[in-house]
Amino acid sequence: MTESPRASSNGLFAGTAWHYARYRPNYPQPFFDDLVERFHLDGTGRLLDLGCGTGQLAIPLAAHVAEAVGMDPEPEMLVEAARCAQAARVTNVFWEQGGSADLPGEFGRFQMVVMGRSFHWMDRKHALMALDAMIEKNGAVVLANDSCLVRPTTTWQKSVEDIQHRYLPTELASADPLPGRVSSAVDYQTHEQVLSHSPFSQVVRSVYEFDRPWTTEQVIGYLYSTSLPLRQLLGDRRAEFEQDVADTLRAVEPDGLIEPVKLEVLTATRP
Repeated sequence: MTESPRASSNGLFAGTAWHYARYRPNYPQPFFDDLVERFHLDGTGRLLDLGCGTGQLAIPLAAHVAEAVGMDPEPEMLVEAARCAQAARVTNVFWEQGGSADLPGEFGRFQMVVMGRSFHWMDRKHALMALDAMIEKNGAVVLANDSCLVRPTTTWQKSVEDIQHRYLPTELASADPLPGRVSSAVDYQTHEQVLSHSPFSQVVRSVYEFDRPWTTEQVIGYLYSTSLPLRQLLGDRRAEFEQDVADTLRAVEPDGLIEPVKLEVLTATRP
C-alpha cells in the first residue's frame, strides 16, 4: 500500500480520509440519472450532502444544481473532498465542517439533502426535524446505502473478515462492524420506519443491483477507511496483515474479486 499522510485530528474517522478518498467505492451512474430526472435537477437550486466524506455524492451532483454544500465533522475529509473537487474541475461545491447536531444553523435552504452511508451515525429523528426547517417545500431527503465489505456475503469477503478478526484484539474482533453509530445503539427502527414518522413521510424505495469489481489494493485501502482504526491497531503487523490478505484472496478467488451489490435508495418527501 502507498503510505498515507499522518493523521492530525481526533474524530471517529481521523486518519482515514486519505484512504477514504481513494478506496471508497463510488455510486452507480443510473442512481444519479434517476435523481436528476425525478427531481428535475436543472442546474438551479441548492443541495446539501450531509456526512459528505470526501464528496462521493456532492461532486457528481454539483453539475445539476447551482450550489452544493458538503458537510462533515471530520476536517481531514473536507481537505480530501476539496482536492477531489478541484481534480474534477467542480467549482460550485463548498465545504463546511459540522454534523447533524449543528443543524439547522445558518446554512440556508436546500432543494435536496443527500446522505450516503452516513445516516446511521446520526440522531436520526433530530436530524430530520432540523432538516424540515432547511428543505424547500417540494424538496427531498435522499438516503443511499449499500453494505459493502462490512456485511460480507461472498466467500472472499468472509475470508477478509476472518483475517481481520485474527489480527484484532478479542474485544474488537466481536464488536459491531460499524462501531460508534448512534442509531443502532438507541433505536432499532429501520431508516424507512424513521422517515415514515418524520415530516418527510412519503417514502419511495429503489434498489440498484450490480456487480462491483475489487482489487486486493482496493480491499485493503477500504479496510483502512472505516471508523475502526485498523492501521493503528495493526502496528508493526501491518505488512504481515496486507500480505495475508493478498495471499488469501489470490487463493480463494484467482480469477478476480466481484461483489454483488444492492444499493438501497430511500427518497423521502413531505405528503
